[in-house]
Amino acid sequence: MSGTKKNIPSQKEKKYIKGLWMTVLFFWIFVFILFGTISIGIFGKMPSFEELENPKSSLATEIYSCDGKLLGKYFYENRSNIHYQELSPNIINALIATEDARFMKHSGVDMKAIFRVMFGVVSGSSMGGGSTITQQLAKNLFPRKKDRNIFDLAITKFKEWITAIKLERNYSKEEILAMYLNTVDFGSQSFGIKSAAKTYFDKSPAELNVQESAMLIGILKAPTWFSPVRNPEHALERRNTVLRQMRKYDFLSRNEYDSISTLPVDMSHFRIQDHTAGPATYFREYLRGILTEWCASHQKSDGTPYNLYKDGLRIYTTIDSRMQQYAEDAISDYVGKELQPQFFKQWKGIDDAPFVFEHNAKKEIENIMQLSMRRSDRYAHLKEENASEDVIRRSFNTPVRMRVFSWKGDRDTIMTPMDSIRYYKFFLQSGLMSMDPHTGYVKAYVGGIDYRFFQYDHVKLAKRQVGSTFKPFLYTLAMQEGETPCTTYPNVQPVIDLGNGEVWAPENASKERLGEEVTLKWALANSNNWISGQLMKKYSPHDVIRIARKMGVTSDIPPVYSIALGSADLTLYEMVGAMSVFANKGVYVEPIFLTRIEDKNGNILDTFHPKQQEAISEETAYLMVMLMKGVVEGGTGARIRYKYGLNYPIAGKTGTTQNQSDGWFMGITPDLVSGVWVGCEDRAAHFRSMDLGQGANTALPVWAYYMKKVYADPTININKGDFLSPSKALNASFDCDSYTPPEKKKKAYSVDDF
Repeated sequence: MSGTKKNIPSQKEKKYIKGLWMTVLFFWIFVFILFGTISIGIFGKMPSFEELENPKSSLATEIYSCDGKLLGKYFYENRSNIHYQELSPNIINALIATEDARFMKHSGVDMKAIFRVMFGVVSGSSMGGGSTITQQLAKNLFPRKKDRNIFDLAITKFKEWITAIKLERNYSKEEILAMYLNTVDFGSQSFGIKSAAKTYFDKSPAELNVQESAMLIGILKAPTWFSPVRNPEHALERRNTVLRQMRKYDFLSRNEYDSISTLPVDMSHFRIQDHTAGPATYFREYLRGILTEWCASHQKSDGTPYNLYKDGLRIYTTIDSRMQQYAEDAISDYVGKELQPQFFKQWKGIDDAPFVFEHNAKKEIENIMQLSMRRSDRYAHLKEENASEDVIRRSFNTPVRMRVFSWKGDRDTIMTPMDSIRYYKFFLQSGLMSMDPHTGYVKAYVGGIDYRFFQYDHVKLAKRQVGSTFKPFLYTLAMQEGETPCTTYPNVQPVIDLGNGEVWAPENASKERLGEEVTLKWALANSNNWISGQLMKKYSPHDVIRIARKMGVTSDIPPVYSIALGSADLTLYEMVGAMSVFANKGVYVEPIFLTRIEDKNGNILDTFHPKQQEAISEETAYLMVMLMKGVVEGGTGARIRYKYGLNYPIAGKTGTTQNQSDGWFMGITPDLVSGVWVGCEDRAAHFRSMDLGQGANTALPVWAYYMKKVYADPTININKGDFLSPSKALNASFDCDSYTPPEKKKKAYSVDDF
């Protein structure tokens, strides 16, 4: 009986098999030791558990309006985090289809993709990338070091694998997708999907459609090369590559792909997100200073001060985005389209334009130009480079290519820097501030006509002569001392002895009702200087200044009689805050800009409330409202009614300074007080006639343009009713025509009588 012969390995074969298993064993021991030593940081620091739980990245501080709109950001990197729920499915589908089709199946490292890449390297064919989305996130959160050798590269790659696996253990797939989209660079100063969606399409991530999502994911491969702004052809090709991937993995149907891939690249909403662009630029720049001080005096849990540019703070302001837009539009529509052309026309063909000097005009103009040169950034930079005065002057008189401002759009031109300084002297500037008189909340803040070219703030920083808008302080004192709107004074010129042989005798622009007995209501409505002079003589500059101080004015006011006509230099911010006292029953509420500050997680760090103080009595405030209503009903502000058709209860005051250098209008409604200033950068530059240069023609129309839109917007729901009467009945008449005795109206006075 024959048996079957068994295949017994030879000694040589046994030795070979044993060696193979030992090799495999030693390989896995080596891998275990290698990854173990990498994990504990032998080859360099690995992210800790705490760092994985709270990965750090530079987050922009966001500024929000009171109605929830993003006004702008402060940042080193324009990055804002979002959650998965805030993402459009289109952006998720585009990302997975393009970067990691097996994302939902692997645990951080895709071995199948790695072997595919290795095979591609050996065979010399391109087999795609091997890094998963999680690995790319690890690289973004914990960047590689530079100047590495091959060994360092291998170790770094292993570190990324380990970090990716740890990330998968700590976070859900949805969280990893959101984290990845928060960390990547989309170019054009946009870090993270939230910033990119805003920059390229002026949308939130949730609003992105298929083609927009494909465009953004396509940019990630090479943000400059595939930029839809710099290289639209490359961007279109790359977008369609992403769309093909989405079609390949069934995120798009054939019909969807065919129709979407033919669409052109639409960059009509593209806008770089920086501090010179967007809404409320002057406000945001002013706020930057306030927040920088806040950060320096407030510490995080680790004891270090907050960083405005990287800690992702959320700043909630009092600004109303709708009212802010209406305010900016009002200045653009009136100053830019109507007033500036009038200014250019009046100065056309005049050698010294736009300056007016009675003596030594050429010398005075040269002084202005030299001072402006020394204040310029170009001069400062040349000085930093130790350039001599001769070199600097040659530089300022050498033609160069530059982009300059114009109301019809920026212009590329060639001119000398000195000529550009003279060019900008022709432009009228403007400031507007609007606030709720009861809460102190500033609702709109426009510091100038274009922050990119004119960075001086005419709301909080600029101090200009206020003209007749100062008169309400004087009349407030009179009302507080027992006078009424119908109290009469003779319309004659006062002459006040100042001593040392000097007198003060104010001039009047109008000759209306000379020598007659006139009421205070008529005098304020018509901005009569003589009655103001008589009131100032009756009381005193010191008493008027005390009233202004109670109403929130902090700037220096010289105790001279001429302040009755507005010779003091004050800010628009101070004037709007002070005028709000009349609408708030005599209580001054400090204008404020912030309501609260939160950290990146939404924890409230600080809240803000305005300071308040009783400035004048409730009765005096109401009397002043009635007086200032007369300005609008039949005085210097009457065009609000007959030209702009605003027939709601409005009180106000116009103001024009000497030689029409400054035009003002303060408008008061029951729930909104707004002020406007218009003038040139230099006081020597102004309109050549009172007709065009008065505040009623320069500043009042801006207020009217603004308020027409505010009143017309039903979402703002501004109060259109009348001012509330004081709690106690007033023993005063406001119908001054019926109150004033006829014989007093007709009696004529001369300066000798007075």
